[in-house]
Amino acid sequence: MVQPKLSPPCKGWQQDLPGPNEPLAEAPVLLWLAPTHLDGTYLELPRGTLNVRGGMIAFAGLMGLITLAYIAFNVWSVTMDTYSTEDLVIFTLVSIAVTSFSLWSTCVFYRLDVSPPRDLPLRFNRLRRKVYVYGFHSVWWNPFTRWYVTTASYDWDDLRAEKWKVRSATTNGGLIIKEGVSIAVVRPGTNEVIERFDLSTRAANTSNVWAYVCHYMQHGKEGLDPCEADPHDANDVPPYNIALRLAPKVQWPAEMNAESSSAP
Repeated sequence: MVQPKLSPPCKGWQQDLPGPNEPLAEAPVLLWLAPTHLDGTYLELPRGTLNVRGGMIAFAGLMGLITLAYIAFNVWSVTMDTYSTEDLVIFTLVSIAVTSFSLWSTCVFYRLDVSPPRDLPLRFNRLRRKVYVYGFHSVWWNPFTRWYVTTASYDWDDLRAEKWKVRSATTNGGLIIKEGVSIAVVRPGTNEVIERFDLSTRAANTSNVWAYVCHYMQHGKEGLDPCEADPHDANDVPPYNIALRLAPKVQWPAEMNAESSSAP
């Protein structure tokens, strides 16, 4: 049985993909995906933070309205009915707990939809042989703390790719299957993982995305399907998607933006 090469392997590990400078094992295609930039210097791929943006902000608005209605009903109930001291204490505690949970849920759903940037792109600079990662740090259960953008760069030769699949059960007994490709950054000359980030989290684009990136870094853009190389601005979002319109724009640090998009 084939064992993972990296220590530790990614969660849901299925297989190790070819190294960054090894021959390709898959066709270099992107299917539904399209680069936000592709030329002889660098390739930029989008990574949406959520498959669908805009749904949770609507749910947050609904939760907010329900919370307001619940508060109004409780106030009316207290003024219209006569409670004993004990019942009033219990009623008040329950009302505070339910209201607090509703407000927390509203804030969580709102921030999950609006706070992440419009995209989390990856830049692969072929001439510098480096990858530049635009990430985002969040604490989903704490909508009141600071969430912020992160950026980092790594050497191409220190990257390793792993294909993963994770299964999880739903509350109604169903099964959710997620697939993707994780990129690990290893300590030079070892298989010790020091950092990880996602390349793709969609089943439609797993190992083919890594093959596409490897083809570009090894051979340039020649041989890649021209129809997949239609550059577009990562900050261009549909005008009807309120969540994306409110989300922060992708803005690389000036020094990293200049380095990642230029030759040495």
